[in-house]
Parts: sequence; structure tokens; C-alpha cells
Amino acid sequence: MQPAFPITGEPESEAAERGRKLFAGQSEFLKGVVAMDGLPPADRIEVCFAGRSNVGKSTLINALTGRKGLARASNTPGRTQEINFFTQGDRLYLVDLPGYGYANAPLKVVEKWQRLLRAYLAGRATLRRAFVLVDARHGIKPPDQEIMGLLDKAAVTFQVVMTKTDKMKGPALDKVLDSVRMDLARHPAAYPEIVITSSEKGIGIETLRAVIAGIE
Repeated sequence: MQPAFPITGEPESEAAERGRKLFAGQSEFLKGVVAMDGLPPADRIEVCFAGRSNVGKSTLINALTGRKGLARASNTPGRTQEINFFTQGDRLYLVDLPGYGYANAPLKVVEKWQRLLRAYLAGRATLRRAFVLVDARHGIKPPDQEIMGLLDKAAVTFQVVMTKTDKMKGPALDKVLDSVRMDLARHPAAYPEIVITSSEKGIGIETLRAVIAGIE
């Protein structure tokens, strides 16, 4: 019997090719947004990436696009305090949300970008899916539960992407996945599959590209 929230399998050749073509297109940083009135025109679909500080969002975006320096990775938690928009060809925005949890920033700054995050999730009609990145070494933590709760309230479908899975051996990873599945069962907005990735090893990148390319 297949478990609830199974791991997304490798894409079939047609889906893989759609993903390859999408991410073979030009990837460009568009702008960093600090207020809702700074959002770019809602003229294409978009997917966003959310996750705790240092979960590997920037590294994953770079791996997806094949451009190492596109999204700026930082070893300082909370460095990203803007909503960063990237164009992927002419049909998609990739959106890097501020890292949450353990942010190395003043409380007022944290509160400001949390308000922006809530407003964006609740008010962006072209947002088709949020990818919530979860470090495979740690599983879902309270800050992840908070963002998932916000996505539930905003009725934004979210899909968990496990990062750094190369750091975990089989039984240990299975244990974390079982825990993640139990947590996801409580969230009505959770997409019913989990993507397994390692940006360092290239694991799951083709799969995630295909998933994104299949979103209408």
C-alpha cells in the first residue's frame, strides 16, 4: 500500500523534456520587493519557495536554473529580507521568499517582512504553488508549521521539497519522511506528494523542473 504523501517519482520522458525546455530558457533576477506596491505585474504564473533560514532555497533555485550565481546564497540566517522575483523565460516567475526562523535581524525588521510575506501569500492571484523546503536532517520544525498554517489560510497549495537528502542514510531519511507525512496530514493545502532533492548531488532537480513545468 502506497503511503500518504508518497515521493514524487522520476518524470516520464515527455514531462522531463517540458521541464528541460522551461529551464533551458533565460533566467534573470527581476527585482527585490519590500512592499506590496512593488510587486511586478501579475502577467504570468508564479511559484514561490519558502523555508527556514539556510535550508538551501537560493542553492536550489540556482540548481534549477543552472545558474550558480542567480540567487544569492548566504551563510547568515535571515540575510534575505525581500521577496526576490526571477523571470524564467516569458511564462513564469520564480519567487524566493524571505527565510524564516532564527533570523539574524532586529525584531522590527523581522515583523515587517513577516507582514509582507502574509500579504503576498494571501493576495497574489497568479501564485499557483508554494514549495516549502524542509531540511532532511531536521524535518518539520515549528516555523515550518507556521508557514504551512499561513498557506492553509490563504488557500495556496504547497508542496514539501526535502533538501540535503544526500546527508541522510536510508533508514534515517525514512524516519524523517514518516514524521513529515504525519505533519502534512494536518494541512488541507498540502499537495499530496513530496519531492526529494539534493542540490549538491543533483538529486531530484529534473523531477522538480518537471513538476514546475506541469503547473498551469
